[in-house]
Amino acid sequence: MAKKYSEKRRHPRMPVISNLIEPVNLHYKTDDGKETSLVAILADLSASGMRMISFLGAPLADKFSISLQLPGTGKMEVSAKLAWVKQRENVYTIGIEFVHMAEKDAKLISEMADDFNDCDTRILLKLPDVCTEKCKCHRICNKIQKDESLFENAK
Repeated sequence: MAKKYSEKRRHPRMPVISNLIEPVNLHYKTDDGKETSLVAILADLSASGMRMISFLGAPLADKFSISLQLPGTGKMEVSAKLAWVKQRENVYTIGIEFVHMAEKDAKLISEMADDFNDCDTRILLKLPDVCTEKCKCHRICNKIQKDESLFENAK
């Protein structure tokens, strides 16, 4: 019998594109009060959390302050907590839940994710006007449809 699954995410998420190499720094205090940080690669993002990949280990705390900067968004300061960690050999996949984020930043990330997902739907349905500059995710998206030169002979 198939397991029933209910979505727990509160906001749509978008993958963070492979050519976006801006690392994410998790700043936190260890149990003994020492301030430290962990650098990780952002894998996906929503207004309520993110998934990251680290080759340096998992964070040693449950609460963090994060400085997040995506192209065209400006710096976003976020308070967060550890949701989960999965380890496979020396690769750590880390789930982070945002505890506090400025409302304007959460709105922008939600709009980016909505536009990204709407564009995916338009591509699947073979509708026109995909990957336009009006898309709030356009600056970080590397969908193949953005490169019109690949489709010139198909017209």
